[in-house]
Amino acid sequence: LFPLPGVVLFPGAPLPLHVFEPRYRKMVADALASHRTIGMVLLKPGYEENYQGRPPIYPTGCTGTIVEEERLEDGRYNLLLLGQSRFRVVEERGGEPYRLAVVEERPDSKGDASSLDVLRERLLAAIARLTDGATLAGLRDDVSHLALVNGLSQGLDLAPLEKLSLLECDTLEARALRLLEILEFHALERTAGRSGTLH
Repeated sequence: LFPLPGVVLFPGAPLPLHVFEPRYRKMVADALASHRTIGMVLLKPGYEENYQGRPPIYPTGCTGTIVEEERLEDGRYNLLLLGQSRFRVVEERGGEPYRLAVVEERPDSKGDASSLDVLRERLLAAIARLTDGATLAGLRDDVSHLALVNGLSQGLDLAPLEKLSLLECDTLEARALRLLEILEFHALERTAGRSGTLH
């Protein structure tokens, strides 16, 4: 496991990482020598006091495959992970300086395609409202629903707990709906900020 305070990985989404702590350097070396897989999990608030130990984590995470690696001269790594599948931590185990866990895979269900078509348009419209009419540059029509929803969930500037609530959705349809709720809430906040109060 690689617990971080502000990072949530989603299936199919890329994540660049810079690894510098000795325990996580060993984790990367061990992963590169075997399955090339790391489980990304989110640290709970208050982790700072026990960061060097094993502070509490949220149980839902996402595995990432190391698709690119660069080992620097001092032993640090630059990595590119590609999100694979969601999981739930069943129990943690010792034996290494980094954290090991038994996990239960939680595959995404794609949901109803026609519903996702509609949600896709609503999501793009919500983003355009938040960005004063700007559209997602370079977004092609052939980008899959999964790539769009998970890419937005990871790439948008949302609070870590908002991202975690998206990762916890069991279907792509539910995740798209949740993302739409979050975007519409932020749009209302923005409107309230402009007008002083929202009546």
